[in-house]
Amino acid sequence: MKTVKNIVLVLMVAFVGIQFIPTKRNQSDTVPVTDFMLVNKVPNNIKSMLQVSCYDCHSNNTNYPWYNKMQPIAWFLEGHINEGKAELNFSEWDSLSNRRKLSKLRSIIKQIESDKMPLEFYISIHKDAEFSEEEKITIIQWMTQLRDSL
Repeated sequence: MKTVKNIVLVLMVAFVGIQFIPTKRNQSDTVPVTDFMLVNKVPNNIKSMLQVSCYDCHSNNTNYPWYNKMQPIAWFLEGHINEGKAELNFSEWDSLSNRRKLSKLRSIIKQIESDKMPLEFYISIHKDAEFSEEEKITIIQWMTQLRDSL
């Protein structure tokens, strides 16, 4: 029994200790001129859907949940956001070549069509991020027109 108490005590001390390890926050006060929304003059309905469902992980400005400073959750969020931005960063859209933009647009369309984005895990926490069938059709049609105009 004493061993169990010691293990619990060590785990509690470790849990408290890791709370003091900071993470890098993905927040910016400005919207860069290279941002997808500015460059493409996105209609308000599409803009709203993308901001709610995509921008937390795929831009330079995350809207963090209340629990974002608790470790190890903060590490998970930081890793997930970095991974999402490495794949697609809407804040840096206009720095991509047209060929790369076409590739990203094809990927966005495919991911939305196949319900791979937004991620199931993200939707489970952010119910408003899930696209309805009508919203999916609207976004896909708009993204297809944008792709075809490049």
